[in-house]
Parts: sequence; C-alpha cells; structure tokens
Amino acid sequence: MTDESSKKPNQSQSTGMNRRAVLAGGTALTASLFMPKNLMAADYPTAEVNTTGLAVTDDTVTIGILHSITGTMAISETGSVQAEKLAIDQINAQGGILGRKIEYIQEDGASDWPTFAEKAKKLLVNDKVASVMGCWTSASRKAVLPVFEQYNGFLYYPTFYEGLEQSPNVIYTGQEATQQIIAGLDWVSETKGAKTFYLLGSDYIWPRTSNKIARKHIENFLGAKVVGEEYYPLGHTQFNSVINKIRLKKPDVIYAIVVGGSNVAFYKQLKAAGIDMTKEDPIVLTISVTEDEIRGIGGENIEGAYACMKYFQSLTNENNMEFVKSFKEMWGDDMVIGDVTQAAYLGPWLWKAAVEKAGSFDVDKVRAATPGIELGTAPEGYVKVHDNHHLWSKTRVGLAKADGQYDVVYETAELVEPDPFPEGYQ
Repeated sequence: MTDESSKKPNQSQSTGMNRRAVLAGGTALTASLFMPKNLMAADYPTAEVNTTGLAVTDDTVTIGILHSITGTMAISETGSVQAEKLAIDQINAQGGILGRKIEYIQEDGASDWPTFAEKAKKLLVNDKVASVMGCWTSASRKAVLPVFEQYNGFLYYPTFYEGLEQSPNVIYTGQEATQQIIAGLDWVSETKGAKTFYLLGSDYIWPRTSNKIARKHIENFLGAKVVGEEYYPLGHTQFNSVINKIRLKKPDVIYAIVVGGSNVAFYKQLKAAGIDMTKEDPIVLTISVTEDEIRGIGGENIEGAYACMKYFQSLTNENNMEFVKSFKEMWGDDMVIGDVTQAAYLGPWLWKAAVEKAGSFDVDKVRAATPGIELGTAPEGYVKVHDNHHLWSKTRVGLAKADGQYDVVYETAELVEPDPFPEGYQ
C-alpha cells in the first residue's frame, strides 16, 4: 500500500475547492480487513449471529445482487455485478464471513424502476437475504428505498448521486454532490476560467437534481451563467437538435449528465457535428461517463472530455494495481473498470467488516457497527464510513484518452467529508 492510499482523516476543516474536506495523515488501521482472519463458524453459533430469520446457516450466508443486466442501463451496471462477484469470491477464498461462505441470488432490475422494487421485495421477504448490493440510477434507488425501510433490509449503493438523502438502511459507497458536482465545477471554474455552462441530462431524478445543484452553484457561488438546460428520456438517441442549440449558445462548458446507452449516440453525434473536445471549445465535463461507458462510446469519440469522479482505472497505487489485475483475471483482459464498478467492489468488503465488528448478521447490529469502518486497501485509496452512511474519499478529475482510459489531471490532497445536505443547495 502506498503512502497516498493509507491516509486517514482527522476533524480539521478546510475551505475553497476542498471545502468539507479533512486533512489526511497517519496510517490506515484496517489493511487487515482484506486478509484472512480464520474466523470459524463454530465460534459464532447460528442462533446467536442470526436472531431475525435471515438466510444464514452454519455454513453459508446469502446476499442479493440487484442490478440491470438488460435494458439501457446494462452498459453501466454490468461492471458493478462483476465487481461484487469478484469481492465475494475473494472473501470466500479467505474463509468467508464469520466462518460462512457467501452465496448470492442475482435479480435483474431490467432498467425499470417498478421491477427494481418488486425484485427488492422478493430478495428481502422471500429470500431473506442478509444484505443487498444493488441499483445504479437514483430512480431505481428511490424505488427500492421504501421496501428496504419497510422490511429493514440493508442496501449497499455504489453510484455517485445527487445527495439530499440519508437512510439508515443504505450505505452509499459512491460520492454525493459536494464530492463530485460542486468539486468538479470549482475545478473547471478555477483552472479553465469557465463562465458559461450548458446543462444536459437524461430525464430522471439524478440528472435533474444534480443540475439543480449545479445551477445553484454556478449562479450563486461561482458568479457564472447557465445558458441552456435540456433533458431527454432514457435510451434517447437523437441529440443533433440540442447539439445545434449548444453551437449557437457557445458555452464555455457542456456539463453532461447523460446516462446509459444514450451516451453512445450523444458523443458520436457531438464529434460528427465537428466539436473537437481536445480543443476545449467548448469544454466537455461529465459526471456520468466512466471507463465502462467509454467501451460502448469508443475512446476516439470522447477523447478530450473531462470527468469528475473519485476513481479511475489508471490510478497507480498498489491497491488499485492488484485490483485491476484480479478483475481482468476473472472477467477478461479486455475489460475496463469505472468509478461505480470500484465503488460496487467496496460493498461486500464493507459489509464483511461491519458483520465481523458486530459479531452478527442481524441488520440492526450491522448498522450500529458500520460508522467508522475503514478500508485502507480500497482500490481508490483509504476510505472510511461516515456517521451519515457515506464515505470519506478523494475527488479526482480525469481527461479522456483515445484508448478509453483517463489521465488523472487533478485530485484533492485531502479526503472530502461527505455532506449529503449541503447548506444553500436544497
């Protein structure tokens, strides 16, 4: 583990681009979370570690995986499934959790929000899974949230999102608005001198709420101007009209939150319209295109765009190099790893750490044990679970290359404290 990935937060606050951040220093205490602990099931009798009727036996514990493997969101969510299965395999190779191997039941949300809710209920009520790794879009998360809260399930949600939410039944392993939206806009304003922005998104809760936050930050905090704002249905493929509007408005920045398969059409049509992103006229800044989406878009069609994430496959710390190697060994050398894929990988490890800290699979006990859980061996570097169920993590900006990878051009020196309800943005 490199020095960078072993940094821990303390409680001192900073301002400016890194506001709501904490100074990093010290040594991570929990690299051992990824190491075998030789915990034996006999030392944790089922009657004691499972008092609520979950799918736990003397030998196994069953969890749920709930993502879209069909429909327009499959391009984005497939990597999450792969990462979660990799983590499960690695945990099982170390002896499992409390001496029990993890089994999983996988359900397909099919890019349809009512289906997500239906499958979540099945996993919790019929299958009695001990936890669920799942969802991608905020629409799917909002659809399943009442189910998890009604039946007291535990969801590990991996996607960067708009914030403005904090549930006792969800651990948010991706970043919220202050760690991505606000930080990215600060970066493009301060480093590129951007003054005008065109906001573009898919038409559902995450892009609309994210752009609401972005507009407030642009206008109220940066003193800049939004010159256009448009939304299109999931799966939309005809962007020539809005591209023409963008050309007429001549914004400094296209702020793009298009998701799923629509990304393929948007970036190909952007290039076909003669917009050369490598010339930064205008700058394209996205918070929705990871390496997973670039596989479908084609690196040559998005080269020169910037993305604000907390993780890129190109990170060179030892944790990430080992993770990338293991991922490719399991899923193929041609596979890529994006921000949400890495955040999904954290889910099973964080759950394992909380269960072992609690000495129980009971959801209430695991929940109580979760705040303060640390992973010094996360591929992105050191992370820690905040009391608000989000993660302390860094913010990074990457420049898209023709080979489908990102060059990291900026990262915070400090870990950014999650703040899902930032003052002035609600």
